Amino acid sequence: MSIPPASRHHPRWRLSIAASLIGALWVLRGATFAAIPAEALRSLVNARVEAEYPSLKVIYENLHAHPELSFMEEKTAALVARELRSLGFEVTEKVGNTGVVGVLKNGPGPTVLVRADMDGLPVKETTGVPYASTDIVKDLGGKDQPAMHACAHDAHVTGLIGTARTLVALKDQWAGTLVLVAQPAEEIVAGARAMLADGLYKRFPKPDHAIALHVFSTMPAGVIGYGEGPFLASVTSMDILVRGVGGHGSAPHTTKDPIVIASEIVLALQTIVSREIKPGTPAVVTVGTFHGGLKRNIISDEVKLELTLRSFDDKVMAHLISSIRRICAGIAQAAGVPEDRMPVVTLTPESVSVTSNDPTLTRRLAGTFTEWFGAERVKVQPPITGAEDFSEFGRPQYGVPICMWWVGATDPAKFAESERTGVPVPSNHSATFAPVIEPTLKTCVASMSAAVLELLGRTSGVKP
Repeated sequence: MSIPPASRHHPRWRLSIAASLIGALWVLRGATFAAIPAEALRSLVNARVEAEYPSLKVIYENLHAHPELSFMEEKTAALVARELRSLGFEVTEKVGNTGVVGVLKNGPGPTVLVRADMDGLPVKETTGVPYASTDIVKDLGGKDQPAMHACAHDAHVTGLIGTARTLVALKDQWAGTLVLVAQPAEEIVAGARAMLADGLYKRFPKPDHAIALHVFSTMPAGVIGYGEGPFLASVTSMDILVRGVGGHGSAPHTTKDPIVIASEIVLALQTIVSREIKPGTPAVVTVGTFHGGLKRNIISDEVKLELTLRSFDDKVMAHLISSIRRICAGIAQAAGVPEDRMPVVTLTPESVSVTSNDPTLTRRLAGTFTEWFGAERVKVQPPITGAEDFSEFGRPQYGVPICMWWVGATDPAKFAESERTGVPVPSNHSATFAPVIEPTLKTCVASMSAAVLELLGRTSGVKP
């Protein structure tokens, strides 16, 4: 329905709208926009989400079937760029390698950044859904890998597109600047840093708020989870090269066996959290890979370990790192390893800080979500020891408040069964994790649209 532009020569208009719209549509005398009641705005958004859902479902299934790995997201980035350009965004591609930035200026007002990550994982999918990935793709090193959207980044991208469509259709209900970011390489916690280094906050409008959502397996589909302060942990990635003195398997007395030494190190590392960290303090030390040896009758020269460390406190993380260095050196010395063959402990770039939700922004959005979805669908969630490079957008030096929230993705019946039996539902990063598209995808679009309209909306003071 079109409405004549309001001006000082026009009387106040009151027009009835479709039955799906609750309340009256107002055009205010002397105003340049139509301010509508909050309940009516919710109905408008929901109607738009319903209208867009069939095409969004097609996009989602295609993305799920054809994932791309970190910094290889060329087709996904091209899709986002086409969609945003078609909606009138000013689009810049190849920001931070394969990242896409779309800017839509809609008059004076704040700037809000919405981020969605694009990359899949090197996982062979076993979900059995009709649109499951069977693709073998190249990774950044040129190696062929199975690929799967095992962390729902396909839903994030589709949700970003749906949010863009919704907000463009409702441009008369918000004012300010919208910056949509399709980010690469979250799974190796490198993409956010790369985009910022490429001038995300300098080449484009710097946001007053940066927001993101993450589809989450351990909540029922359609439920929103939020938390103030630390929401996801910091992660430090560590490599340990355990060096020994090799030799023949029949003569171990002539060697310093790095497999035995590395095994002792792995076991000793388990005592850091249980015996050195104050009980109740969240901390994780995980040895994810153990590679060593060439042949059964050869004692090798070295073993390589790859670790991930998690915490919510910088001092705790420093303690973990220091303890690992001490344990590695001590066990090697006890085994009689020569000084020039001591273990080498290296911190890798695949590390990121705590994702900490700004309390004021989070409370504001949580109130909006409760109004839009009802208290039964909006739940406070404790922090988890997963990590997210969305934290980079809120680093202290930038002064940008950030907030990330969960959107549940598991069939409520299966979730209830899991709670009854104690058998966990498939987690993010599992080869068997497939979100329930409906209502997960609709909740992504509706919650992100609601958040942006809260931060940029023109309905302040207008009651249903």
